[in-house]
Amino acid sequence: MKQLLKNITRRHVLQGGGAILAAATVAPPASGAPEIGPEISPVMARLSSYMAAAAAQPLPAAVVEKTKQHILDTLGAMVSGADLPPGKFAVNFAKLYKGEPVATVAASSLVVGPMEAALVNGILAHADETDDTHPLSLSHPGAAVVPAALAAGERFGIDGARFLRAVALGYDIGPRFTATLGRQQYMATTSRSTHSLAGTFGAAAAAGCCASLNAQQMRWLLSYAAQQGSGIATWQRDTDHIEKAFDFGGMPARNGVTAALLVHAGGTAVDDVLSGADNFFAAFRPINAPAMVIETLGERYEVMRTDIKKWSVGSPVQAPLDALDNLIKRHRFDGNAVQKLVVRVGAHEASVVDARELPDISLQHLLAVMLVDGTVTFKSSHEISRMRDPAVLRQRAKISLAGDAELEKLLPRRVAIVEVTLADGRTLSERVDTVRGTTANRMTRDEIIAKARDLMVPVLGPTKFEQLTAKIFALESVKSVVELRPLLQRT
Repeated sequence: MKQLLKNITRRHVLQGGGAILAAATVAPPASGAPEIGPEISPVMARLSSYMAAAAAQPLPAAVVEKTKQHILDTLGAMVSGADLPPGKFAVNFAKLYKGEPVATVAASSLVVGPMEAALVNGILAHADETDDTHPLSLSHPGAAVVPAALAAGERFGIDGARFLRAVALGYDIGPRFTATLGRQQYMATTSRSTHSLAGTFGAAAAAGCCASLNAQQMRWLLSYAAQQGSGIATWQRDTDHIEKAFDFGGMPARNGVTAALLVHAGGTAVDDVLSGADNFFAAFRPINAPAMVIETLGERYEVMRTDIKKWSVGSPVQAPLDALDNLIKRHRFDGNAVQKLVVRVGAHEASVVDARELPDISLQHLLAVMLVDGTVTFKSSHEISRMRDPAVLRQRAKISLAGDAELEKLLPRRVAIVEVTLADGRTLSERVDTVRGTTANRMTRDEIIAKARDLMVPVLGPTKFEQLTAKIFALESVKSVVELRPLLQRT
């Protein structure tokens, strides 16, 4: 397989690489597995067999723990998102188009069809910038994968252990597809949204695992997922975050559940959408070799390379908030003592968060809130009214943002430098190279629970939150994922 990875190049894809893949030798199928003919490429054979076996494969202890943390974090994003404009819209949509009462809509009393639940919960999960990120693929896997696994899990009556493995599988598959396509460079070149594509393939894998699809069915599942591969980068122009929530979470979660339900209902499809005439890679033209999709599959778990945000704000603001938080804790000052504050981040990062109209993605506003309050909470980072608060505006006038070409070169690692000049003449500087919550500087379980508590208790209350958290960290003993329903619903 290593030699295969070396030999397949971008030129192979553009010149009919599917035929080259299909001609390679494929290992014989495991006992009882469907026969894999010569028309199935090694990439598809490995991918589909891995996906079909995932439900029964034990996960390393560290992966189990990290997956549970991401499930709790995403459920927190869903619950807190219900009270934001995109979330209110999504819940209203569910009321209008309910479908069969099968699956839970978080932070509501609604039970709807699985496709509707996946769509609505996906929008809730990315109703703002609270959900997790996978920088190496330029995607937000949790916002699509967890809603898809929850909806399909309720549809097929799975237990907590399978739910856990389905989520881990979704993280493994979705990000690998867009990492192969080429992440930021790919999106910039093609105007396709890597976030939507990663979500679609990840959600499909998770839902397929819930539906107990075999290897042949997983190949059909991937074909239906590929046909739904969509999303364009115009989401960057969405000022209300509603379409963006649909693009990142709702649409891909729905796509994945739809693909699984089609196959489970008897739908057949192309046996190998990754090779042969007009295949997915020929159509989407990745920057990297197609075999990257299966690189170290089963050895490297992508959930371990996914970041959980400490702050419920846009990713480019995480490092500046970390830096200012460190300075305030170390030197014990507030906004009254600050004469000016200069922030330097990568040039592209600066353009994303420079004086934006939404509070949770406006760098200057969020740092001003921290200078006034001493910290930033979910509530304070989402209060539109505080963008007109005179106390916040006074601090905001002291803050300037500069795009730094040298820091830009360090992406996808987000680095920030914050320099504070105090009224007494002192200059304080802090550089953050590893944001809290990233794989190089992980949050503890207690920190993640504290974040989830801030997100969920105002909506669900403390008792439900504690019970839900206990269930998530003991998923192996949960007999049915439906047990989560009363703990996620608003009463």
